[in-house]
Amino acid sequence: MTGMTAPDTSFSPAGSPRPGLRERKKIKTREAIRTATYALVEEQGYEATTIEQIAERAEVSPSTVFRYFPTKEDIVLTDEYDPLIMEELRARPADEPWPDSLRHVIHRAISLGMKDSHAVSRLRTRLMVEVPSVRSRMMESMSETGRMLCQAIGERTGRDPGSLEVRVYAMSIVGGLMETSMYWAEQDHAPDFEALVDRALDVIEHGLPQENR
Repeated sequence: MTGMTAPDTSFSPAGSPRPGLRERKKIKTREAIRTATYALVEEQGYEATTIEQIAERAEVSPSTVFRYFPTKEDIVLTDEYDPLIMEELRARPADEPWPDSLRHVIHRAISLGMKDSHAVSRLRTRLMVEVPSVRSRMMESMSETGRMLCQAIGERTGRDPGSLEVRVYAMSIVGGLMETSMYWAEQDHAPDFEALVDRALDVIEHGLPQENR
């Protein structure tokens, strides 16, 4: 999800198995590549940062970088949260209202994503605003997140995940979170991000408020 970083394993619902050694190694490699990228971008800017520089800083080969991330934009934007968010949604009580489940899981993901990486979240959202290629790739990746959310909504509500109504609702959530992240960056990250997310979810749930904020 937008503005978050690699997951804390404590996000996984109770009873979920710990990743195996091979998967942990993959996660470690992905994190090394991300960490190298963030550091280089901070030092010299996004456009000046090359895949070769990232590979050298992460102590992997350029081909390894491309194996994990097809584009430089993907390094900035890709995280591990989507599958975990879907798993967490499925683990919420069956009788809990859907908007409450969604709000709980999004706040949980934000809290864990920013726990020790607030600077990275600020960098990622700033690049979404400042770099057209990052923003464009983010919009492309929204469709994949939206499809996963459609499936979770369908399972929870009994609706057809491919129906127009479910697709529109899912993409309104995904698009709303993206716009919230960009708004946060445009405001120099001064507002409280979780408060902004609550405002966005209120609009999705209740419609546009009468008064301007």
